[in-house]
Amino acid sequence: VSSQFILAEKYYSILSAINNLNLTQREIQLVAFTAIKGNITYANVREEFCNKYSTTSPTINNIISKLKKMGIFIKEGGKVKINPIIVVDFNNNLTLEIKLEHGQTNIDVSKGVDHQEDGNKDGDI
Repeated sequence: VSSQFILAEKYYSILSAINNLNLTQREIQLVAFTAIKGNITYANVREEFCNKYSTTSPTINNIISKLKKMGIFIKEGGKVKINPIIVVDFNNNLTLEIKLEHGQTNIDVSKGVDHQEDGNKDGDI
């Protein structure tokens, strides 16, 4: 599971940088953690995050509020989740194709690409 968290943190760090979101490390950690866990609604999930990253529940609440305003987090069926448009399956290798055009940024995410085809032989991004 820890490799999922590492991959997710790298992925959301890239999205933050390329889209000028200026997310802090803690915000990226919460987004990655939530993407893997499915939501950050329940007390036991929040407690797990607090223990893993040595933080507090009020800090999580502040981050959630900020990320909801940014559209990164949404509330769906009473649960706080990641906006589905930026969720990928972190059980598979990911290939990100970043195309920078005048005034635009496009990211194409391909899931489950064979690591020998994309040159990602050692499994990192």
